[in-house]
Amino acid sequence: MRLQASALSRHDDLAHAFFTRAAPVEDRGALARELGVSADAFLGLKQVHSPDIVTVEAPWADDARPCGDALVTRQAGVALAIATADCGPVLFFDARAGVIGAAHAGWRGALAGVLEATIASMEALGAQRGDIIAALGPTISAANYEVGPELVAAFREADPGHERFFTPNDAGRAQFDLPAFIGARLEAASIGGFEDLARCTYAEPEHFHSYRRHTHRQEPGHGRLISAIALPG
Repeated sequence: MRLQASALSRHDDLAHAFFTRAAPVEDRGALARELGVSADAFLGLKQVHSPDIVTVEAPWADDARPCGDALVTRQAGVALAIATADCGPVLFFDARAGVIGAAHAGWRGALAGVLEATIASMEALGAQRGDIIAALGPTISAANYEVGPELVAAFREADPGHERFFTPNDAGRAQFDLPAFIGARLEAASIGGFEDLARCTYAEPEHFHSYRRHTHRQEPGHGRLISAIALPG
């Protein structure tokens, strides 16, 4: 029902989960209980593939979710949740400062700086980037992420070095390694540690939802995967 990162699991004062498709996404109360918080403290966003960060100081109603693609807090008893279906779910923790974060990192958000913005927002709450550890949950792998030349050009324009994350294929297009790109951005940000669970949403239909797989196979009603982190109160 849920996966965990070893780098985060060793902290007794932290709860986190990368929920699989078996989790009852529509039952926020059930997900909240897994994290040790109340249902009204299981907080998500209206995600828009942006670098925008929301600092959580108090819970909000589910129908009043702010727009953004990452959350940070130092408040106990609050779970930060993000939804993905191929994009990268990244959970952050600074044990010394007691600050957590959760980011939705698709190619747009990652290229625009959502990961670096999450780290900066955690620092504003007292975290030190050298103490921050991050974990990447189930994400579409390079083997299953074919993209067109326009995406390669956009990344190359931002930084010619980004071309190393694209491998040309026989169809005249390219395979994009989103997990490697996320890892490289976090390494360049000089955080204390990074763990990639190395699970592909597309390749494991029994465990994960995948927007791209649902589209390719014309499967009805693709779902979302929830990833969350909390400092239980």
